[in-house]
Amino acid sequence: MPRSSKPETLLSLHHNGSLLILPNIWNPIGARMLEAKGFPAVATASAAIAESLGYSDGEQIKLETMLDTVARIVRSVDIPVTADFEAGFSETIDALQENILQLLDTGVAGINFEDSWDDGARLRPIHEQAERIKAIRSIAEQRGVHLVINARADSFFAEGFDSDEERIEDVVARANAYIQAGADCVYPIGRGDKETLTVLRKRIPAPINILANAKTISLRELQELGINRVSFGPYIFRSMLAKLSTIYDEIQAMGGYEIVTAGMLSGNDVSTYLIKGREK
Repeated sequence: MPRSSKPETLLSLHHNGSLLILPNIWNPIGARMLEAKGFPAVATASAAIAESLGYSDGEQIKLETMLDTVARIVRSVDIPVTADFEAGFSETIDALQENILQLLDTGVAGINFEDSWDDGARLRPIHEQAERIKAIRSIAEQRGVHLVINARADSFFAEGFDSDEERIEDVVARANAYIQAGADCVYPIGRGDKETLTVLRKRIPAPINILANAKTISLRELQELGINRVSFGPYIFRSMLAKLSTIYDEIQAMGGYEIVTAGMLSGNDVSTYLIKGREK
């Protein structure tokens, strides 16, 4: 797929009537496996990338490290890639735009962009976040790219609300302000129950992204409700890490080899998902 058409392709996947399912990845082989299995797009998870490198989420790894990882993932597949760019690794508008230009250089088609500090505990004022979204849209347009902006609203995580009703009202206010500022999709992270999602679907006139977890309604129910996009954050990475921990425990206990070899892919199986030739 030509690089120039990837943002438009990604955007269209939010409007074709089907749920866009994004099992977030953190490395090129995960991206290539998704592509081989027929997924139409790839999404990174900032927490999974950071944790796989031994750091916490929340912009604890260097911007250069994030950009290099994203660039490797983008180069590894032909389908669009949307990158979790946290809060942009910046506080000022000028620095944000400079970072977005560097991100655009990787070839990404879209971004997640969040509106909180302190792991979601404090929310950036709505008008301030809207200005940051406008700045992203403006600098991307100057590059001739319709970067697909998935604007995260962290109201369900944040402190300072007395009731669910207040949180929902804040999510709706943020979602609509972010849409007006240029966001293509909104991401009210933290809730997946049918009652809440029904309210949000009625009151948010744009594609909605939901985070899948144990309490989220099924993928089929999400599609029936009119939700446009579902992602998995760092949960797939952490599930695989749990398996790795179990393997280490079994080996340390002088156990058998079956926990390592049972269901293992062969070298030939793995080669299906590898880039051919030397790294350039």
